Amino acid sequence: MKEKLRREVYSWSLVIIVVLVLRVIFVEAYVIPTASMERTLLIGDALLVNRFIYGVKIPIPFSTKQIPVIPGRMPKQGEVVVFIYPFESRDFVKRCVAVSGDTVEVIDKMLYVNGVQVREPYARHGERSVIRGVIADNRVYQAKWEGAELGKIIGQQARDNFGPVVVPADCIFVMGDNRDNSLDSRFWGPLHKRYLKGKPLFIYFSFDPGGEVSNFFDVFKFWQWRAVRITRIGRVI
Repeated sequence: MKEKLRREVYSWSLVIIVVLVLRVIFVEAYVIPTASMERTLLIGDALLVNRFIYGVKIPIPFSTKQIPVIPGRMPKQGEVVVFIYPFESRDFVKRCVAVSGDTVEVIDKMLYVNGVQVREPYARHGERSVIRGVIADNRVYQAKWEGAELGKIIGQQARDNFGPVVVPADCIFVMGDNRDNSLDSRFWGPLHKRYLKGKPLFIYFSFDPGGEVSNFFDVFKFWQWRAVRITRIGRVI
């Protein structure tokens, strides 16, 4: 009896270990918590995220740091990425709009990369009003932006008129598709590759929670759902 129980415990332990390893290396579930990516991704969209594409990293508990194990590629312009917010231990999802070496500028809400306006059918602007930007010395502006100080200094003035700045090495520039309601690289600076977690694959489930989602486990609180969005299930990101 004891021998049988020991074998059962051993077998289940192996299964649990394999599942955890696969989760860390290959795939992770993620639920959209805020409206920053509307209408591309809605609050309550549950995604499967490819963790392998940008390299395998093992997260360090209770911190924003990850230990790189297997190298991967950098995100490409236009890709949606999941990453650890550099200043808090929580995940964000945004769109990579520029990569290392690119010059980024926002003029009256329109995005320019290397002096060319980017066609963005996915971008949403919920407010007609345009917030005036700040004119400053380029070197000072760049330094404050890279040091994550620009947003603290000028606040919402970076929303509709921003830059120009040059994306540093090993970094990308990320923005939410809901441009007037997104905390992104305009405000807190470039995103270093060490914070990257993965690329969303598809929406495996979608529900309307009636408000913002606090964590992944809200997907199980079905008694709080307003609706299940059947038509969104299976959409490739």
